[in-house]
Amino acid sequence: MAAIIIDGKAIAAKQRDEIRERAGLLINRGIRPCLAVILVGEDPASISYVKAKQKALEEAGMEGRDFRLSQTVSEQELFALISSLNADDAVHGILVQLPLPAHIHQEHIISAIDPSKDVDCFHPVSMGKLLLGQPGFLPCTPQGIVILLSELKIPVAGSHTVIVGRSNIVGKPLAMLLARREHNATVTLCHTGTKDLASHTRQADILIAAAGMAGLVKGDMIKKGAAVIDVGVNRVSDDSSRGYSLRGDVVFEEAQEAAGWLTPVPGGVGPMTIAMLMRNVLQAAENHGR
Repeated sequence: MAAIIIDGKAIAAKQRDEIRERAGLLINRGIRPCLAVILVGEDPASISYVKAKQKALEEAGMEGRDFRLSQTVSEQELFALISSLNADDAVHGILVQLPLPAHIHQEHIISAIDPSKDVDCFHPVSMGKLLLGQPGFLPCTPQGIVILLSELKIPVAGSHTVIVGRSNIVGKPLAMLLARREHNATVTLCHTGTKDLASHTRQADILIAAAGMAGLVKGDMIKKGAAVIDVGVNRVSDDSSRGYSLRGDVVFEEAQEAAGWLTPVPGGVGPMTIAMLMRNVLQAAENHGR
């Protein structure tokens, strides 16, 4: 039996409807949730992501402030902008679109953001709260994956969940989140140093591919009936008018025959990531309004 294809767009739309309603309550109190987005340079993928975020903000009734800076902007200038946004009570969330140019220290910039406005959950304070199980923002993609699993009633508690990829954006925080008591998964975190990757992935009740390598996970690496969440978004050259297509880390056609549930690329995890960003902006505004 072919896998159930998970409609991330539909689940994200449901989340965004709820977020829009809650934002409306704040707006009625004179508080309009506001996200400041800083984009450095002209990377096409980054520009596309920022446009998608701005559209989502508009649909939720939230304010988006767009700051587009030159590729040659100095680290000092970027610090000054973040400092002014930290001090602005009308701005509830600050997002610096990554990656940044090589001459700017990414960690320094992220650490400059006020943790109460760190809606991407990249700040060391935010990550520390996640690890300790303290209240705070949850990282957008991991949070979106947990909600996908919950909406589909895929059992997480007691499951053996295997994550392929140890990035600070997905792999590491997702492992911490799923291992927390409220989710109770047993987590294996695989990476480029893992020997015999397939021997681990074949044990997974839930397999999450987040390595950023197109076609890494083949059909014979998947346990029959497993839930497969493909986080990878990779540009692969082809003969189309665009010159490329988007592919996941999982070989979709092969996974369809083995998995019980499967996210497509695009249309799976991506819409959830943006919806969770909106949720974090809303949470920041609600925290400010208390």
